[in-house]
Amino acid sequence: FEQRPAPLIVNPHGGPFGIRDVWGFNPEVQFLASRGYAVLQINFRGSGGYGRDFQFAGKREWGGKMQDDLTDGVRWAIAQGIADPQRIAIYGASYGGYAALAGVTSTPELYRCAVNYVGVTDLSIITSWGRRTGDRSSEIFFREWVGDDKDYLQSRSPVNFVEKIRVPTLHAYGFNDPRVDIKHWTRLEPKLKQFN
Repeated sequence: FEQRPAPLIVNPHGGPFGIRDVWGFNPEVQFLASRGYAVLQINFRGSGGYGRDFQFAGKREWGGKMQDDLTDGVRWAIAQGIADPQRIAIYGASYGGYAALAGVTSTPELYRCAVNYVGVTDLSIITSWGRRTGDRSSEIFFREWVGDDKDYLQSRSPVNFVEKIRVPTLHAYGFNDPRVDIKHWTRLEPKLKQFN
């Protein structure tokens, strides 16, 4: 059945650079749709498949223009009558988890809940990864694509804005995750307990 406007789940992809969502069967999205949710997947700037300029437009835009693309997509879905503005969630993994947290800290009025699955919470952790491991290419990549100015990184890290969260959130992390260090959770958890 078709229900409009429908409850909406914004599902930003991970990566974020060079990765993209494509047209076709996605079992996770189909599961959500089969339960009556509209699902919005946005290839925000930085995503792959749209040329070099589009991908490079995502450089140093974590929590900035990349997040604005998600926000604009939500507002579009509301204006089109697709999404019920009182029933919008944001859910993602890795960069998508970061985007979920950035959504409920930068535009808390848009969302009724968020699911952060192994999301980056503190950009200084990922930008220091290359230095910690001695991987020079990773260090250069993160410095160029995420940023290297301490104040900038702090201003784009959701862990520093937890007090702005107004809705329920669900978080999932793994102690042995090779990509998203558990420190993202151990820094976030006490702040969540402090403010919520």
